[in-house]
Amino acid sequence: MTDHGADELSSRTGSPDGEGRVPEERSLLHQSLAVRELIDTEVSYLHVLQLCASDIRSHLQQLPQGDLDVLFSNIDDIIKVNSKLLHDLQETAAREEEQVQLIGNLFLEFQEELEQVYKVYCASYEQALLLVETYRKEPQLQGEIQDTIEAVLPQAGPSGLSFLLVIPLQRITKYPLLLQKILENTLPDASAYPVLQRATSALQDVVTNINEYKRRKEVASKYTKVEQLSLWERLARINTHTLSKKTTRLSQLLKQEAGLVPKTEDKEFDDLEESFHWVSLCVTELKNNVAAYLGNLEKQRLEALVWQPLCSLAKALAGPQNLIKKRLDKLLDFERVQEKLLEVGSMTYEEEAARHMYEALNSLLVAELPQFKQLAVRWLGQILCTFVTLQTDLAKQVLQRAEGSLAQLPHHHVSDPAFRKLVEDALGQTGHQLHSFQQNFEKVLPPPTTQPLLPGAERQVQALLSRYGPGKLYQVTSNISGSGTLDLTLPRGHIVALLQDKDTKGNSSRWLVDTGGHRGYVPAGKLELYHVVSREEELRGQAKPHSDSQRQTPEPTLAPVPSVPAVTQVVAVYPFVARSSHEVSLQAGQQVTVLEAQDKKGNPEWSLVEVNGQRGYVPSSFLARAPGPAVWGWSLPS
Repeated sequence: MTDHGADELSSRTGSPDGEGRVPEERSLLHQSLAVRELIDTEVSYLHVLQLCASDIRSHLQQLPQGDLDVLFSNIDDIIKVNSKLLHDLQETAAREEEQVQLIGNLFLEFQEELEQVYKVYCASYEQALLLVETYRKEPQLQGEIQDTIEAVLPQAGPSGLSFLLVIPLQRITKYPLLLQKILENTLPDASAYPVLQRATSALQDVVTNINEYKRRKEVASKYTKVEQLSLWERLARINTHTLSKKTTRLSQLLKQEAGLVPKTEDKEFDDLEESFHWVSLCVTELKNNVAAYLGNLEKQRLEALVWQPLCSLAKALAGPQNLIKKRLDKLLDFERVQEKLLEVGSMTYEEEAARHMYEALNSLLVAELPQFKQLAVRWLGQILCTFVTLQTDLAKQVLQRAEGSLAQLPHHHVSDPAFRKLVEDALGQTGHQLHSFQQNFEKVLPPPTTQPLLPGAERQVQALLSRYGPGKLYQVTSNISGSGTLDLTLPRGHIVALLQDKDTKGNSSRWLVDTGGHRGYVPAGKLELYHVVSREEELRGQAKPHSDSQRQTPEPTLAPVPSVPAVTQVVAVYPFVARSSHEVSLQAGQQVTVLEAQDKKGNPEWSLVEVNGQRGYVPSSFLARAPGPAVWGWSLPS
């Protein structure tokens, strides 16, 4: 018998089929063990999670609710997803021949859900560790937490909370390894092999995406902090590195403004930023209006239901606003690196890090700013609905209080239709009077005239005239406030010389001008050609009698006056506060008598004037010529 058994064994192992079957059986055995390890470890993992969510979390009531939310994050969502996964894994055991292929398909099906729940948990993991470190500084609290954990999970040991918090991170990173182990023990020609390959690759992508999301969140948390720093604290942070970065960014920005280098266009982000900006603007405006409104009404309900939620919303918007500002800085760094990469073909480690920083910030904002904007709009809508409800209640209260005073009104006895007719007649009569007033005003309205020169501007006009000629001189028709780096700020009536009728980008609405001291851009719509009037033309125009005898009043000739003569009546355009006994204070619109159009040294920038019986010097640019004695006008309809 022994010899027969030995012969049988030797014949089985010695045959070619027997030699190929042994490794195959060994692979199937290892594959079965790997599948069993996957399911058994999933059971243990889910059991630990349920203990954390039920027993441990419920017994840590000495911690604030906010701390518990950070520590356990979205563990309930993880339990829900992994419970479904475990249930489906266990059901595959009933179909042993197809089990491996079913497991591969199962993980492909759960890929998106696993990524969504675990990336939220991993993003808050660092913040949870910071809380654990703070607890360790309080021995009594740390002891209570440790006792609670050891009573439920003795295997946690002295690590305590740290042991529990890292378990979900370890599990999600172990899925690709477990699938890889099953794949290695699956024959390449088996039907389950390509499915397992795709499942393993998909779970590796899940881990990669979670790590990238976690990195982006860390970048965002770094720049969303709103720090209230004093001037000295800000100065203390300045060093050669920050100065170098800011100088490089400013240089890049100026080159873009001048059209020397192209600007990166990102229409998708620009649209997102514009819509988010409008939401922020609405919140800020509403907050200012409610703040003013609180001073005139009973505050208790309004503060609790409108003001406090509005302040919370404004505070929540500060973080994304900081991220948007920081993205602009990182975009300038990114563009500089791209230019260098095109020129040199390589970049340093620091430049590569700056490039990745911009890409991470931009991707995060593009992905999450629309969701945040939707939540902010919904939040703002609820605040507005609450405000409208409070206003409705207030209107009802006012109406109730006003009902007792209705009898004192002159038309309280009139019916509603009759009162409506009375109001319509009054409005119609008033509209007719306004129409008559408009027609009369248009008849006597004088033709448009050139804005008078600012006092003391004659020398500047003569210098521009001699340098550029009369065809290049333009006058500012309304005050200009420059908003850009190369824009000018000019008062109404200022004379400038045209250098170029478009900017560097070909925009014809921005003109490059010379003021005689500075050069820059101004809006073309606020300039009109300046007509230079000689002294002879001015005297001839003043001496010529008016030909139109049918006008109600004589039409004045408001030609530019080359200088402010002595004893001239002018008007103060701007307020001025005297700083010494040689000066006199002015109020805007105040009548002023000019005694001398220059100071004692002949400087035309200061004029000697008399105001309310007081004499002193004021800046000539603060004065404007008052209308002459021939005043045009109109009369109200009789």
